[in-house]
Amino acid sequence: MEPLKRSGFTFIRLWVILGLLTHLWAQSIQVDADLPRYKKVRGIRGNANSIGSDTMNNLMTLWLEGFKKYYPMVNIQVEGKGSSTAPPALIEGIAQFGPMSRKMKAKEVDAFEKKYGFKPTEIRVALDALAVFVNRDNPLDCLSLEELDAIFSSTRKRGYPENITRWGQLGLTGAWSNKPISIFGRNSASGTYGFFKKIVLRKGDYKNIVKEQPGSASVVQGITEDRYAIGYSGIGYITSGVKALALAKKKGAPCYHGTYENVIAKKYPLSRYLYIYIVKTPNKPLDPLVREFLKFVLSYEGQKIVAKDGYLPLPAKVVQEERMKLQ
Repeated sequence: MEPLKRSGFTFIRLWVILGLLTHLWAQSIQVDADLPRYKKVRGIRGNANSIGSDTMNNLMTLWLEGFKKYYPMVNIQVEGKGSSTAPPALIEGIAQFGPMSRKMKAKEVDAFEKKYGFKPTEIRVALDALAVFVNRDNPLDCLSLEELDAIFSSTRKRGYPENITRWGQLGLTGAWSNKPISIFGRNSASGTYGFFKKIVLRKGDYKNIVKEQPGSASVVQGITEDRYAIGYSGIGYITSGVKALALAKKKGAPCYHGTYENVIAKKYPLSRYLYIYIVKTPNKPLDPLVREFLKFVLSYEGQKIVAKDGYLPLPAKVVQEERMKLQ
């Protein structure tokens, strides 16, 4: 029984450490004081569905919990199986909210417009730094996008001169030098998969040895358990078992971590907006439940939840632009 007790203790301690890390991360991010405070209105009740991004699954759940404090008679079902599931759900009318960790593709917009006769309404709801994680024991600190492309891609469209398969090719020595790199990534339904492919691989092909995972948490768990692994996911999924590398746009260029300041200054190369897509008929008012939920998301209270979940809150200027879309 003794090993089981130690294992249980380690598991509990890990989650305590993870909670502290998340708390400290959230404390380090200042939500824009100029953001509007949310004001409750009367008569908001009913049911709705959110179908889309796995990356945003927890964030949507936390927003719903905050929203229900104002409106306990509201029930929103949240399903996160990948950004590519959002457009069909909106088109088929089975979801009112389509969270996506990437922009809709042209063919998705075309399919939406064919159904409704107008384009979907795109709402920016948070900022995210896509992180490249390695095991916490890995001595590496920084990678360039060319090196990342040579690790993950079989086509190497960024022009790195060799295929990178071992840690020694990245300057690691000793026991690390001849160890093969174990690669974790997301599956093709994920917006994170598409974003990484577009930005890092320049739309090249992933290697067939990439261990595709159904969720961001699975990527991080795999890297935690594999000392020689590397992978990518939203930075909000960081745990004590992994570390996020600083990234450089080009080899030899300055390395930057995915901090709020570096994302806002556009120094970190893997930053992006997170979106919620909705069906909004032009010149007609939004459904009150949809309108108020999004107003809550785009409020000081809603953006505090963004920081709490490890993502990056929007500046007041962006919030103002997005709230105008709800009118």
